Amino acid sequence: MQLGMIGLGKMGKNMRDRIRGAGHDVVGYDSFKAEDRDVADLPALIAALSTPRTLWIMVPAGDPTRSTVDQLADLLDPQDLVIDGGNSYFKDDQSNAGKLGAKGIAYLDCGVSGGVWGLENGYGLMVGGAADSVARAMPIFDALRPQGPREEGFVHAGEVGAGHYAKMVHNGIEYGLMQAYAEGWELLEAKDIVTDVHGCFQAWTRGTVVRSWLLDLLVKALEETPGLNGISEFTTDSGEGRWTLMEAVDNAVPMPVLAAALFARFSSRQENSPAMQAVAALRGQFGGHEVTKQNVLDDVNRAAHPKAHGKHIGPGGGDVEAMQRLATAGPSSGTGATVGEGGNEVADAGPTSGSGPTR
Repeated sequence: MQLGMIGLGKMGKNMRDRIRGAGHDVVGYDSFKAEDRDVADLPALIAALSTPRTLWIMVPAGDPTRSTVDQLADLLDPQDLVIDGGNSYFKDDQSNAGKLGAKGIAYLDCGVSGGVWGLENGYGLMVGGAADSVARAMPIFDALRPQGPREEGFVHAGEVGAGHYAKMVHNGIEYGLMQAYAEGWELLEAKDIVTDVHGCFQAWTRGTVVRSWLLDLLVKALEETPGLNGISEFTTDSGEGRWTLMEAVDNAVPMPVLAAALFARFSSRQENSPAMQAVAALRGQFGGHEVTKQNVLDDVNRAAHPKAHGKHIGPGGGDVEAMQRLATAGPSSGTGATVGEGGNEVADAGPTSGSGPTR
């Protein structure tokens, strides 16, 4: 089968290679990566494909995808097929399908999971759209999915939008799983009697109920960066966690785990939490509790610092046992640099909950 691939980033380029490896003809185009593209522009891509054409869009969600759909609506012919394999918002699919459908062009949305490992392991695929269009593109889906039974790596989830909706929920679940592993890592790191945190996680990778590919990846991250030293706590979100939570509200489905995981990511980006500043100020007002200023090292909770060789070590490298205890307020969220007497910086902040192997 022949396919036009639009977008040759980390995922798109690997997907092109995997599809080619299955014996299909793939013509790739990328507007930025001239060294990877097979044709110079979109019109050239369209001209290189035999009719009826099948094209796969693998560009960032939002305006880049919408702009690409608009261009294809003007370039393609009736009976051509467009598949959006990016992380588009499922509500965009109806609009995109409508634009193309008005020209007689078929449309499928496909949620894709597998990341940079998909080239070797295959991709999990969740597709929305008409059954005849799904059947037409099945050779491409079979080339991309993992080996084994089709239903263990592919689903025709429903009508247009269902594929991206399923991928959105998938990513919401992923947020919660990552947060749970990250919090478990932090607690193990905080306890003196546990001396091999990496070994604990590795021991869970076979036979336990918490084994998963995400766990395997965390073990790999701890092998590559012991103690995750030097990794920033700053954690982004792709938007799908937010969309999942919005859908939970709209459908009155309680999702406290996802909500907590998403908000933890927000917290990771705050150099100093305004909300916790307000909480500290209120404690000072109604209870007379001492309000700790930002230029004072808050080291009440020594367990908040990661261990190294059986000794609690501050992220800046200093022995926490030797650090002066200067404050009586509760532990901070571990954000930003802390400063000792005389304004001298003494340590970077410890990891917050959910500061796993990102960036």
